[in-house]
Amino acid sequence: MPIPAQRDPEATRDVLARWLAARMPAARELAVSAISGPGATGYSNETLIFDATWTEDRALRREGFVVRVKPRAYSLFLESDFDLQYRVMRALAERTDVPVPRMYWYEDDEALLGAPFYAMARVAGQVPGDNPPYTVDGWLLEAGRADQERLYWSALDAMARVHRLDWRALGFGFLDKPARGAPGLDQQLDYYRDYFRWAARGRSQPVAEAAFAWVLANRPTGPQPVELCWGDSRIGNMIFDGFECRAVLDWEMVTLGDPAQDLGWWLFLDRHHSEGVGVPRPPGFPSYAATVARWEELTGRRATHVAFYEVFAGLRFAVIMMRLAQLLIEFEVLPPDSDLERNNPVTGLLAKMLDLPSPAGA
Repeated sequence: MPIPAQRDPEATRDVLARWLAARMPAARELAVSAISGPGATGYSNETLIFDATWTEDRALRREGFVVRVKPRAYSLFLESDFDLQYRVMRALAERTDVPVPRMYWYEDDEALLGAPFYAMARVAGQVPGDNPPYTVDGWLLEAGRADQERLYWSALDAMARVHRLDWRALGFGFLDKPARGAPGLDQQLDYYRDYFRWAARGRSQPVAEAAFAWVLANRPTGPQPVELCWGDSRIGNMIFDGFECRAVLDWEMVTLGDPAQDLGWWLFLDRHHSEGVGVPRPPGFPSYAATVARWEELTGRRATHVAFYEVFAGLRFAVIMMRLAQLLIEFEVLPPDSDLERNNPVTGLLAKMLDLPSPAGA
């Protein structure tokens, strides 16, 4: 269910060719290939994928680029801290061992593509699919058990590298949103409270409302760690080559908080792609208990509140699904009477976890 294309591909190709030429003064005869997208996945930012060829020092050169554009006609999230994503990824690429693409330039001139955008290197490899899920079809499901396990552990290691970073030394203080409360869970709860109201539009959301009440009643107490959290932590946001993670993508949900928040999202999204859609996990994937144990070993942390953060992940995803369903209706991908915002695999799994009535019967 992709968002329909919103721009003229040839006009965009011409704009990008001229923009790159200005950024690369040593390049001669620069040309941009046809532009493609990532397929039926990723709704938060528009993504343009292309190759550029040019001559430099009498040699023909070719490189793949990815340009991400700030949303214009739609917005999935309540707030779009678009420039923060670039700042985080650039610092990670230049100063850490977290595998992220090489970041090139940020452009804030909206006259070019209608919104700010940034360019990064295209990383060769494959991404586990969302539609259909990698648990239903595709290269990962077709792989052997040993390769599936290798991919899983490589991905978990890449995520754990994020949780070992010193975000203060990296200058990530700009991720702190003091107007929303104390760093960490207080800020996240305040944000999702506003996001919920905005996405719900006054309509009843039985499962999400009950989950929010559960989260508020069961939130961890006492001092909690505040570290860098990737946000959308899952294998579907990673590029793999030879079943090894080569890049960690999609930092729209980056925040400061307990790293167990990322682990909880990881586990919930794994369940969503299997139990949530009624299929088994890939047979080579390690158990959830083994996952938690390995994460603790890799980070030197205890996953004390991981069960809470799994439910919190389900709540956050349920809120995102509200907005996504509305966008799909607005773009006429779904009919106007669709109940997807209340009844979907996310709310179904969340209801099961909290022993709530199934949204299918609401």
